[in-house]
Amino acid sequence: MRAGLCAECKGRGFCGLKECPITKRFYAGLRTRVTKEYMGESPSVFIGSRNYPSVSGGPLMIGESDDPEDWVRRNYSIDDIVGIRAGTIRGNSRYKVKQALPDLPIQEIALSKKPLDVEVAFEKPVSFDLKFDGILAPVGLSGSIEKLKVLDNASVPVVVDRITSDTDLKATEGVIELYKSGIDHHYITQLLTSGQLGVKRHIVPTRWGITAVDDTISYALKREVMRNPQVSGITMLTASLHANRIICVLLPGEFRFEMIEIWGQGSMWGGSEGDTIVVDSEGEKRKTNYSPITGAYYSARLAVLEYLRSTGRCASVLVVRQVSKDYWAPLGTWVIREASRKAMNSVPISFDDTAAVEAEINMILGSRQWRSYSRLLNDIKSQKRLSDFF
Repeated sequence: MRAGLCAECKGRGFCGLKECPITKRFYAGLRTRVTKEYMGESPSVFIGSRNYPSVSGGPLMIGESDDPEDWVRRNYSIDDIVGIRAGTIRGNSRYKVKQALPDLPIQEIALSKKPLDVEVAFEKPVSFDLKFDGILAPVGLSGSIEKLKVLDNASVPVVVDRITSDTDLKATEGVIELYKSGIDHHYITQLLTSGQLGVKRHIVPTRWGITAVDDTISYALKREVMRNPQVSGITMLTASLHANRIICVLLPGEFRFEMIEIWGQGSMWGGSEGDTIVVDSEGEKRKTNYSPITGAYYSARLAVLEYLRSTGRCASVLVVRQVSKDYWAPLGTWVIREASRKAMNSVPISFDDTAAVEAEINMILGSRQWRSYSRLLNDIKSQKRLSDFF
């Protein structure tokens, strides 16, 4: 197995093993609640990606919030979130993605700002069936749906009703308009994945929808940011959330974005003998290849672009994500988005030159290993300025 494969795979089976040996530790803490029926709240829906374009999906059933931004507001710990997700049931029905969509119960659930009460009968008792790939929040239980009935009427904000009713509005335009109207990322993703945005509407697997929303919003913000004046000095912002440390360095220059992801020794996707490091970057052109860092790249980039837009500045950006062994359960890329937003809201620290900021990063990380992966810093150091010729 080549170095770094675990950090890029994140449980998706690239190594060829039937089960990921790293994720087995997560199974031990879960208890299966055997039931053949459910009556209660459904806060959201989930659409799988396996066997695409014939996929399975349905309501998530739990009397708790399914909104990561709400989890952050409530200051939930990793243990709190794992406890909620362990008791969450994922209902499954089969859908043909590319077929015309009739009105579906899952669409009403996804459309509602508030959880709806549902009545569900399963074909057989639900079973433990953990599914995650580093992008999605884990779900403990699943069952094939025999009958699904929505008992409430959806509560829909005016802007959501208007955009989801407009079948001439492209999905990308709908996503951006919802975002600019203050609709949060989780809600937008629900609308996209349940097939309620765009001209030719269809269901989208949740894990793809999360990254698509990050990428769509980021591209719109990037076009605005590139027109802004550049930052005048070097600053660093940093914060941690659920054992994920984010370090963001803003440097004078045209927009560039580079992310270095470090899985510490003994962490979930880290090596047994040292850190595992993955890097990716982009310039002013739209990124077309999927990042080896996977969804974390797009989530961090969105938070940075939100900050640059709010400050009216453009910058070359270096983001370093360090993950420690205390991140014992994969919670999804929302952790990186919210950790990055937390960092961007921290008090900036100014530096006179790149050598000083590098020394500070070395101290925070406790290692210099990251530095050899940064092409951005190499390019900035080698750039000639007009003042160099006088």
